[in-house]
Amino acid sequence: MEKGFGRIGAILDQTSRAGKEAKVAIEIAVQDINNETNLPMVLYLQNSRSKPIHAAIAAKKLIDEHNVKAILGGHTWEETSAIAEIINESNHVIPVFLSLASTPPLQPIDQWPFFLQPVPTQSTQMNAVAAVLHSWNIRQVTLIYETSHLASASAAIISYLSQAFHQTGGELTHIVPLVSGLHSLSEELEVLKRQHHKVFVIHTSLELGINLFRTAKMMDMTGDGYLWIATNGITDLFHSVNPGKLSSLDCILGVKTYFAENTPEFLNFRKRFRQKFRSDYPEEDEDEPGIFAVQGYNTVRSLEQISLENSDHLRKIPATTVEVVYVMGKGYQSVYWTEGLGFSETVEDDNNGAITYTDSIDNIKQAIFPVQPWYAYRRRRNLAESSGNRMRVGVPGHSLFKQFVNVEFDPKKKQDVFNGFVIAVFDEMMKELKLPYDYFAYTGSYDELMKQIPAERFDAIAGDVTIMSSRHDYVDFTQPYTESGLEMIVPVRSRLSNQPWLFLKPYTAKMWWFIAAITLYNGFIIWLIERNHCEHLRGSVINQIGIIIWLASTTLFTLRGWDKLHSNLSRMAVIVWLFVALIITQSYTASLASMLTAQRLEPTISTVEALRNMNATVGYCNGSLVNHYLKDVLGFENFNVKSYNSTHRYAEALNSGEIAAIFLEVPSAKVFLAQYCKSFIRTGETFKVGGFGFLKELEDAYIISEKCVDNESFPNEDESLSPRSFSILLKLTGGTSTLAFAIYIFISFREFKESNPELRSVFELIPAFIKDQMRRSSGVVVPVESPTHPSNVSDSWP
Repeated sequence: MEKGFGRIGAILDQTSRAGKEAKVAIEIAVQDINNETNLPMVLYLQNSRSKPIHAAIAAKKLIDEHNVKAILGGHTWEETSAIAEIINESNHVIPVFLSLASTPPLQPIDQWPFFLQPVPTQSTQMNAVAAVLHSWNIRQVTLIYETSHLASASAAIISYLSQAFHQTGGELTHIVPLVSGLHSLSEELEVLKRQHHKVFVIHTSLELGINLFRTAKMMDMTGDGYLWIATNGITDLFHSVNPGKLSSLDCILGVKTYFAENTPEFLNFRKRFRQKFRSDYPEEDEDEPGIFAVQGYNTVRSLEQISLENSDHLRKIPATTVEVVYVMGKGYQSVYWTEGLGFSETVEDDNNGAITYTDSIDNIKQAIFPVQPWYAYRRRRNLAESSGNRMRVGVPGHSLFKQFVNVEFDPKKKQDVFNGFVIAVFDEMMKELKLPYDYFAYTGSYDELMKQIPAERFDAIAGDVTIMSSRHDYVDFTQPYTESGLEMIVPVRSRLSNQPWLFLKPYTAKMWWFIAAITLYNGFIIWLIERNHCEHLRGSVINQIGIIIWLASTTLFTLRGWDKLHSNLSRMAVIVWLFVALIITQSYTASLASMLTAQRLEPTISTVEALRNMNATVGYCNGSLVNHYLKDVLGFENFNVKSYNSTHRYAEALNSGEIAAIFLEVPSAKVFLAQYCKSFIRTGETFKVGGFGFLKELEDAYIISEKCVDNESFPNEDESLSPRSFSILLKLTGGTSTLAFAIYIFISFREFKESNPELRSVFELIPAFIKDQMRRSSGVVVPVESPTHPSNVSDSWP
């Protein structure tokens, strides 16, 4: 081996699985070369311990002390760059450097003529990711990558993935860096969940990838509706973990570096590798060789090829083929993608000596990937490609509400005639698309009708079909063009019919109490002031109480007699009270007249809870999804739910009391109420349907349960009048009467004091004044206001 390299060095991270596999494989390769040639190859191993500085020190030692002619190693580009810089600055004969890293360094490599890269770059891996997503028609992707020095160059991965998406029409919409040892994975994922990110490409170490995916599972961010794709930084280590650990990645998709595992050369290598690996690393649970072992062995043999130009013993790693894997339980299944050709079930020749390729991953092995995102590829239906053939459009043949969909047989044309609101909408849409189509009536249920599209009996459906999450498994829906929801309809009744206490309805109870109190108060003030001038206002206690009530009540019904008051104070109080009483009585009259003349209707039952409490029977549209909603969401028993197949039967059942309410979808409810607007009314809330029954519980918890803090800002026009409506007036009359009372007491007290000079102490004056007032209330007093014109008592009061 005159042209052999002789001394070679290997710088590996022998603490990692990749480094351990490469060490064992390189030693086997050196042994094979030495057995095949006369000149031995000497191997010097150095451990980088995953540190670029250690890799640089090891490279300098190999060059200065061992005078190696070739250096292998550097699984990360941080280590590779450090080794290359040391070689470039060396004063010795520059050795050949064969890097085991799969991503290029950040700096240009033109300055390193000694640099060789026998390992394919990860650009092919990212192209495979883009091809998988493109085959499912997924365009927006989130990248999650690890930023530690153990991860491959992040900038290169982002660049590769962006370039790959640019070629397929995809877009890298969000990039999330994760730091090694990060303990807030749930916080990072919660942000992505709130932002409605659904498709993720993760480029991390195996351990971080497992923790990330486990956290995503606990947060319900996996399975239907989500897609996770792992790069080969994770998948290339699948062979090194036990099945239990691998099962934690169940349902994850990945791209894995491909190498042939069924050749005689590899099977022989595998046997020797496992024996030596178990001997060197007994602490490792798995002894299977992976891509790192294959690359290590082939790199050493490539040195032989460079010096002797001999072919290597192992089949060359195809740089353009990627293995696409899907984890299922404790294992995984695979298909393959080859750049420029597409997907295939195998990379081996079939019986005809050819490989079958396709551009869709589903078309070759759908069973491998049973869980797909709900928006992923199903069966592409490009309507533009159907222009050569007329589209077959299914129509419900027995729609209850003919205003939406009506199918009738025309005996003259001997064919079905289709019309209705939905048909008109579909016709307008197809006019814009300019595609030929034919309608076909379908007499089965709506759910069965949905299944006719994947069964390829129909290309589309035009009907009054409710959008439900379960139906997305079979069809895609257009945007809704009518209001959605479910409404309860019940018979109506007169709100004020034959109510014995109807005459009290204009005012609230509180208002009536206020009227009585202010009336008695004003009557008392007037009596107190006027009793000195009219003997009819005096007498026994019972007589005076009756007089006060009479004075108070008279104000509300007549103005007669108030023009003959004797005191200006009482006149002041009465004038204001008459003004207020006039407004109160007129308001009462107007409100009562409105209640008696206006038609006021109210539902017989207002809530679903009332229906359930009275164990009432309810109705629904025959054959509709409402049946399941009434039982599963609203909680009605099966025997309390009846179906009807005509609007006339609905009306009959409601009027006869056979059912207490009916539940119709909003568009159907509008049609029904248009036909029976005077007999029935919608009531209660509008329920959310479409397969999301839990929405009602969430609304009850977070929205409907909120207490109204502004319940008096906009009073209901049907409510009785309250003191709030007359608060200013009530304060005005009460204040005026109180002022008159205060002035009267002040004047009377002053006159009493002047007429009784012997009483000087306040404690003597007040009791004496009170006794005097009580005596005046029960005795007969001659008026003295006008000595020349004495009051004619008989003319003072009627």
